[in-house]
Amino acid sequence: MPEDFDSYRDLHDYALDESDEQWLLDRQKECTFVWTTKAGEPVGVIMMYLAARGRIWLMVTEDRVRVAAVRRDPRTCLVISSAGLPGGTGKTVTYKGTTRVLPHDAPEVAGWFFRDYAAKMNGEGNAERIEFFRQVLDIPERVVLEFTPGKKITYDGNKMAAMTPGASGIFDEMYK
Repeated sequence: MPEDFDSYRDLHDYALDESDEQWLLDRQKECTFVWTTKAGEPVGVIMMYLAARGRIWLMVTEDRVRVAAVRRDPRTCLVISSAGLPGGTGKTVTYKGTTRVLPHDAPEVAGWFFRDYAAKMNGEGNAERIEFFRQVLDIPERVVLEFTPGKKITYDGNKMAAMTPGASGIFDEMYK
């Protein structure tokens, strides 16, 4: 065992670089969105998101329980992992933050959000499909969740793998 190895107690050395964090935000399409119930219990769901303008944007129909919960207590959490992306698993970012509920036609999102969201989910190369989804999504019953990140916790499993004796330096290969 290397002399400077400390049993993975301190994971600060395994944080994502800012460029890898931005890559993850840009490439991934799904996150886990976490809020608190009336009873004070945490609950979360997988949602598609768009990272833009220093925020993370999600949408949902207004009748979802999470909308009332976020209006009651805007303290929320959002987790994004590299699962399913080229390069494998092992990269994550968790943000603590706050979320605002905005109507579908709020000035903060008017004219850009639904188009950009549809483009991220469908790929920029299909204008017809992007326009179809923009129209389907931009309806009065839908609200936009504007998540403002605060404290973050990041992790890069490849950095851990690089420090692990006998490992290749690639996180996914450590557990085969």
